[in-house]
Amino acid sequence: MAGTVLGGTIEFLNNIGMYDVILPFLLVFSIVFAILEKTKVFGVEKVDGQTITRKNINAIVAFVMAFFVVGSSKLVGLINTVASQVFLLLLLVILFLMLVGVLQKEGEYELNEGWRKFLMPVVLIIIVLIFLNALGWLQNLYEFLRDYWNSEAVSAVILIILIALFIWWLTKSPSSKKSGKKGD
Repeated sequence: MAGTVLGGTIEFLNNIGMYDVILPFLLVFSIVFAILEKTKVFGVEKVDGQTITRKNINAIVAFVMAFFVVGSSKLVGLINTVASQVFLLLLLVILFLMLVGVLQKEGEYELNEGWRKFLMPVVLIIIVLIFLNALGWLQNLYEFLRDYWNSEAVSAVILIILIALFIWWLTKSPSSKKSGKKGD
């Protein structure tokens, strides 16, 4: 990636610890500080007749906690992994919402309600499968099914699904469909 100017810049930022130290530190500091400000764990004080949080204590505690996190390479690796996966999930949700917007757009061509109700879950399932494939989980699932899937397992899964559907059917609330009769 260092073949370009921007690639070299990213490589330089990586070498100085931007992704392993600075960004995880800022993320943890911001989150902890925001939580401490919101929960008012260390109390409040009155300044000029206004009640404010103890920002100095909140900042110091958030600062120390962020340094503890950055000091642990396992925690930083976990934060980097989770943050990248959450970003990927956010990107997929935005892409899904874009597809839903295309399907719901009013204008010259509009899908009827039945097709929309069918296509939206299908698109969502496809996006989830794309996400799982990007994480490598589909390959693991395939290998698990290949190694352990037999007739007893299939019948157990079918039985569990049938029991769950039966329980759902028994416990569902009655729908509020309007009858064809008009009130007197």
